[in-house]
Amino acid sequence: MGAMHAAVHDVDQARHQQDVFLHVLDRTMEAVRGTGESVALIGELASAAFGRDRGTRDIDLFMRPASAPIVLDALESAGFDVEVIDDHWLYKARLGGIDVDVIFRATRDILFDDEMAARLTDVPIYGRTLPVVAAEDLLVMKALAAGEDTARYWYDAIAILARHDLDWEYLSMRARQHGARRILSLLLFATSIDVVVPRRAIDSLYELIRGGSDVG
Repeated sequence: MGAMHAAVHDVDQARHQQDVFLHVLDRTMEAVRGTGESVALIGELASAAFGRDRGTRDIDLFMRPASAPIVLDALESAGFDVEVIDDHWLYKARLGGIDVDVIFRATRDILFDDEMAARLTDVPIYGRTLPVVAAEDLLVMKALAAGEDTARYWYDAIAILARHDLDWEYLSMRARQHGARRILSLLLFATSIDVVVPRRAIDSLYELIRGGSDVG
């Protein structure tokens, strides 16, 4: 009987935590929309939108550097506790124990540019329609940010490769800008676990690296 009560308690607690998270998500997006700035989800919520939901409960927003102070002020006005973590790339807001990262420069100086803005997509996430970066942009961010302590990002990127019909020309362009060697490694690893990758995508990055034009 004690085990049953414990199980019911755990379920109730999980539901409460989910309710709190969704409340904070709604408050966040309401504040963001009120600014009129172009802002998109990256991180684990975006991964959930593309088919790999690891149940992470934080909110990662990506935007232009000029938009970040405006968004942070809007979140503070909406009742969030806010903090400037690093003027180069990150501010943070917090409400109800949920972190909201206001990111304006991703790994290897990836910036929110006009091409990225043009490819934003509204997708269903937890019963809400929310803006996310394109699958190709998220894949590049995940692959470049993966490291010893964040190997899960690599597999988030693999999941995007496996589950989406990608724009390979756009992906190659982003790889050329930010790290062809890392993206090529990802594509080759994907083929080793039977994820289909067009040969032309691999060949174009290989030729770039062989020609000495790779940026990382």
